[in-house]
Amino acid sequence: MGYELKRDLLDRISGREIVVGVVGVGYVGLPLAVEKARAGFKTIGFDINAERVDSVNRGENYIGDVVSEDLAQMVKRGMLCATNDFSLIRKADFIAICVPTPLTVHQQPDISYLQESARTIAPYIKRGDIIVLESTTYPGTTEELLMPVIEEGSGLKCGKDFYLGFSPERVDPGNLIFKTRNTPKVVGAVGGDALEIIAHMYRTVLDGDIFTVSSPAVAEMEKILENMYRNINIALINELAILCNRMKINIWEVVEAAKTKPYGFQAFYPGPGLGGHCIPLDPHFLSWKAREYGFHTSMIEAAATVNDRMPEYCVDRVAGILNGLEKPLSGSKILIVGVAYKQDIGDFRESPAIKMIRLMENKKADVDYYDPFVTRYEDKGRAGESIPELSPEVLSRYDIIVIATEHRGIDYEMIATAGAPVFDTRNALRDYNLPHIERI
Repeated sequence: MGYELKRDLLDRISGREIVVGVVGVGYVGLPLAVEKARAGFKTIGFDINAERVDSVNRGENYIGDVVSEDLAQMVKRGMLCATNDFSLIRKADFIAICVPTPLTVHQQPDISYLQESARTIAPYIKRGDIIVLESTTYPGTTEELLMPVIEEGSGLKCGKDFYLGFSPERVDPGNLIFKTRNTPKVVGAVGGDALEIIAHMYRTVLDGDIFTVSSPAVAEMEKILENMYRNINIALINELAILCNRMKINIWEVVEAAKTKPYGFQAFYPGPGLGGHCIPLDPHFLSWKAREYGFHTSMIEAAATVNDRMPEYCVDRVAGILNGLEKPLSGSKILIVGVAYKQDIGDFRESPAIKMIRLMENKKADVDYYDPFVTRYEDKGRAGESIPELSPEVLSRYDIIVIATEHRGIDYEMIATAGAPVFDTRNALRDYNLPHIERI
């Protein structure tokens, strides 16, 4: 596109003169939009969800990792607004795409949100625009899918008329240390000029280091690697937990002992399964793409199989505990403590606790749950509502209590001493060695 246009864009970024558009203001997009606005860039959030758009424009936060005061202040100052009028993309110079990339019912990548977003914004892309995909996806998406859709819809040529890149989101809901602003960012782009411009934009906005790679595909694979690393290691510890249970060995004690080694070991812990958007889904992205090259990701697929079976294993353990008390799972009253997929957040996407509830209800168990962060959920056509509180009287109504998420602030001593059998999948009752408590 020429040295002069690149120099002009770099100068306008440094001077906070460009307008930012964020397509999708959910768990990834809203924190990013707030940080762009905080850095001095006028920012427009785009979303088809009218409720989200209205909430942003009222300055009302709905994402746990966003500081509510920051959002309200950015809206009040006129630095941030939201709309479902995608024609306003023409006002933006830098466009970040942060839409969902779930799986289909056949466990294949559902790129429909991404395709529709690209088709929607393409007619409004102008010469010199910068487009960055942040949604987690399979390697090759940016150049094989996003680029041709935008080129066809806009009549412009990537590298000649607009800049394109990929920078994977690294949002970790509930992390008290690393947020969007201070987490290092990886950037890959189509061409050296695009890489320089996009990296400069993120350096202007974020405090974390910016690490550049040679292509979008490298950045896409890097994101998959991050999550595969966790997936495989969690599968290893989950499989060992099942073996340790049969051998009457405490897996939690095993891990604590292994942690004393100062090199070559990182602790991972067992649990009822994997939740969230990335770690449970990414194995399927890569396995699906690998088949295009006649390659089977055997280790990744095996790890996914282990982790996917953990909710069923936990339900079997619960049934076994009840059987030992001469009670069938069918008709038993069960309390699940925690349905968020991780500690101290309200996000229940792919939650293993909800999968456990579904399995138990299918076996005619009477299941309630308590979660101060998830007062209500809807998942795959089913809805659940948290009981309002825990008390000794409430706990006494249940045949068994299952701790599925270890939220801080819950009175675990009360649960441990209530008298009802407890199946603890998170070692929340680590300080209580009582005969009615079983651990995963």
